Amino acid sequence: MNSVRILKVISILVAILIALILSFPLGEKIKLGLDLKGGSHIILECIDSPNAPVDNDAVNRVLEIIRNRVDQLGVSEPLIQRDGSKRILVQLPGIEDPELAVQIIGQTALLEFKNSQGETELTGAHLTSAKASFDQFGRPIVLIEFDSEGAKEFAQATTANVGNILAITLDGKEISSPVVQEPILSGKAQITGNFTVDSAKHLALLLRSGALPVKVEVLENRSVGPTLGKDSISKGIKAGVLGLILILIFMLIYYKGFGLIADFALLMCMLLIIGALAGLKATLTLPGIAGIILTIGMAVDANIIIFERIKEELRLEKTFRASIDAGFSKAFRAIFDANVTTLIAAVALFYFGTGAIKGFAVTLSIGILASMFTAIVVTKVILELVGKKFNPKVLI
Repeated sequence: MNSVRILKVISILVAILIALILSFPLGEKIKLGLDLKGGSHIILECIDSPNAPVDNDAVNRVLEIIRNRVDQLGVSEPLIQRDGSKRILVQLPGIEDPELAVQIIGQTALLEFKNSQGETELTGAHLTSAKASFDQFGRPIVLIEFDSEGAKEFAQATTANVGNILAITLDGKEISSPVVQEPILSGKAQITGNFTVDSAKHLALLLRSGALPVKVEVLENRSVGPTLGKDSISKGIKAGVLGLILILIFMLIYYKGFGLIADFALLMCMLLIIGALAGLKATLTLPGIAGIILTIGMAVDANIIIFERIKEELRLEKTFRASIDAGFSKAFRAIFDANVTTLIAAVALFYFGTGAIKGFAVTLSIGILASMFTAIVVTKVILELVGKKFNPKVLI
């Protein structure tokens, strides 16, 4: 066995080992998308107002604030992206209450401190911290803290309103109306009200993430049920397994020994795809499952092209080794061209697509690379090794 072939064998073994390591434990590595796990699907639109016109910068700021809020909710694998010039698409797997999601991600969250005349003394623009806590009686409260500039403004506001109410409002709605007993110079305060533990946590989350620069309107708000997701997973897995079994049987019957080699390469291709998805901690969607099933056909197609070329060379009474070299050489261009053009289409889908389309593009791209590796490297190495041990006629 020459050094080149040894390197190929080592690369195959390393690829299998890495795929196995990355794939375990599979359930913790590959996350399920919204269409499989269920959750909330929300489309928001930024609204123009005289004081806050919508421009590209405003939409990007809204996007970042919403992403910050969702991150603090602890949602696994959310999708948050622009959908046109003024719209934002939000998909939250595992969040089955879209109304609660809208309250958190779509609320403007403008915090204001108003005196007894209804005039705004200061806002929450200079807040640096907000967290849920409990007072001495065990009631939920929200503790807030300002930066140096905010602390100065807060001190001025509390000094000017000693003995009076300094109402605290959120988006114009009063949530607390404390009477200022003495000036507060530390820049720290607490918001009390009829809070539950959850509502205090949600308010703290909104204040930490900051107010949206413009108002947003909910255009679409729906939930995707987990039952639909389970059915989709079940049907997708059944389709993939059935397709794989039928192809394995067909290759064995039609190509005999060659078919057995192709089946091994196909199984390795599936292992590499799963390992890559697990290693990337990718989100698996229903179109992603379709991409894996499509890859099965593409992977075996490359082997069929190679085998037919080799059989043509054998009919010209060339040696088996010469037939392998010539067959792979002639088949390579067709395999390369077909896979590269498909890969270009997958990249375009990923770049211009949204949501589940990107999941399909990622899965398809990984499948193309895996199928090319198994067809060009794995199949050739096995053919060369088997050809040395057995009569080539038993493979045809």
